[in-house]
Parts: sequence; structure tokens; C-alpha cells
Amino acid sequence: MHIHKEGYPVIRWFLLGLIGLNLLVYLLSVKPAYSITIGSLSLVLLFLVVRFFRVPHRTPVTDDSSVISPADGKIVAIEETTEDEYFKCKMIQISIFMSIWNVHVNWNPIGGSVEYHKHHPGKYLIAKHPKSSLLNERSSTAIRKNDTQAVIVRQIAGAVARRIISYTNPVPEVEQGSQLGIIKFGSRVDIFLPVDVKIKVNLKDKVKGQKSILAAW
Repeated sequence: MHIHKEGYPVIRWFLLGLIGLNLLVYLLSVKPAYSITIGSLSLVLLFLVVRFFRVPHRTPVTDDSSVISPADGKIVAIEETTEDEYFKCKMIQISIFMSIWNVHVNWNPIGGSVEYHKHHPGKYLIAKHPKSSLLNERSSTAIRKNDTQAVIVRQIAGAVARRIISYTNPVPEVEQGSQLGIIKFGSRVDIFLPVDVKIKVNLKDKVKGQKSILAAW
């Protein structure tokens, strides 16, 4: 396990802020207990921030007949819907909610060519909100393997998440299980699949990115 490259600037500035806060408390406080309390809380917060940017060492599932999970988290929606951003047809939407305790790196669920990528500014509703997929800041990537096997992965910001990083643009080809990007400080990932796929997960299932199989062609 290592720290994601996107985490180093955040950790550096967070650490400097905590050092400044603790120095200020030390200089102004008349009771040593205050400094000890603030120092202890600072260490806990620093640990949580560093932990958030962890990247696990995993060997991804590589199976042309399967769609693997693009994120760690819990399945909060499986439904047929109209994907009206790019494919503009009926598709199966699977939504994965990432809590602050989950790994927040995202991975490509299939290998193929990147046909479409677009970042949309938006709101910061709670990621579990039904409209967050359409109203929140989000980044959509369409990956096509062939004429019948194509998906859209949508990274969605939430009430706390404020930054979506995506590495698929302008990369023309991606491998299954390779890194798609990261959402800083938690949110949700939606994946849209053809309606004829065989769904392999259920609502409230916990899934692991690069490992769990969401569907089969």
C-alpha cells in the first residue's frame, strides 16, 4: 500500500496548518492540557487524511467477459434508466457509494477505447441523493470494447468531495483494472451498462475496485 500522488499536496498543506494551529495553542494556552488535547486530535486528523489517500496493492481481475467494479464501496442502486449524456439509450445503472472509510481511487471496469470524456461543473448534494448523478459536479467517461460492449463510468462529487481527478482524457486506450482517477474526500461512482448484461451484484452488497465482478456480457 502507498499514498496516491494526488494526496501529497493535500497532506503537506494540512500538516502545515496543524503545525501552525498547535504552535498557536501552545503560545496562547495557560493550561498544558489544552496543548495536549489539540495535539492528540491533530494526530488523529492527520492519520485520517493520510489514510484517505491510500492506494492498495491489488492484482486486478482481467476478464473480457466481465465488468469489474470501478470503486470500493456499497451498491446503493441497480436500475434501468435512460443514459442521455452520450449513448442516449436505455441502460442499467449501478451506483456505488464510497464512504470516507473506503479507498477512493477509481479504476477502469473494462478495457477498450475511450470514446468520450467530459467534466461537468455542478452542485455538491449528498452523494446518496437520487439527483446527485445529474446535478452534482461529475466526470463521465465512455469506454468501448466492441460494438456491443461499452460502458460509461461517472465519477460524482458529494457534499464533502470537492475535486474529481480523471486520467482517461486524452488517453485513447485503457486496460481493464487500470487507474481511472480519484475523487478527493469521498462520493459516488455510477456505471452504465447495456441492458442485456447479466448483473452479478445486489443492492447493499459491498464491492472492491479491481476485484468484484459487477456484471457479465
